[in-house]
Amino acid sequence: MNISHQRDAARPRARGTERSLARRAELIAIGRKLFADTSYDALSMDDIARQAHVAKGLIYYYFQSKRGYYLAIIQDSVADLVSFAASGLELPQVDRVHRTIDSYLRFAEHHQAAYRTIVSGGVGFDAEVHAIRDSVREAIVATIAEGAYGSSDIPSLPRMGLLAWVCSVEGATLDWIDRPDELSRETMRDLLVKTLGGALRAIEEIDPAFPAPKPACRGV
Repeated sequence: MNISHQRDAARPRARGTERSLARRAELIAIGRKLFADTSYDALSMDDIARQAHVAKGLIYYYFQSKRGYYLAIIQDSVADLVSFAASGLELPQVDRVHRTIDSYLRFAEHHQAAYRTIVSGGVGFDAEVHAIRDSVREAIVATIAEGAYGSSDIPSLPRMGLLAWVCSVEGATLDWIDRPDELSRETMRDLLVKTLGGALRAIEEIDPAFPAPKPACRGV
């Protein structure tokens, strides 16, 4: 078979792959809406198929199981958050911090069931959910470190200080989404930015080699 024939043979397969990827992405988008405020256990596969207006077998074809489908939905949602947190390097540090925290809170606010699953680690010990949670933590720590110190490659002490702040943010955010009428997202964001300033100053007190950025001290 010559090269032109090989290309012609490959085209239908490529188109099929593109259609499969598009269909899978469509199912994930549907699932993100279904699971936005509904827990994993509250929806059966029959419920999902009926509300998504698709055959149940189609979901099994792409994701093998309900758990596989749910994990794909969480991973897709988190990928958006992580990529957003890692972007905006051209922004001033304070603006980037505000934007990152605001997007984090928006994610928790609009994907409450998924956020609770990620932060709590799923039912029992779920290694895949823990890995997703850890990737979010590391992305936020890297974003803050890049803005505060000019590098995401930082030693243990500042990393632990920032990680401790991220873990406190998780707990506070869980409580915040359970009390939607008590604090606006803007107020919550400003509070978390201020507590980040405290964490940066605490790191500086212990290790002066990692000073809290002066603009951050004024704005954070």
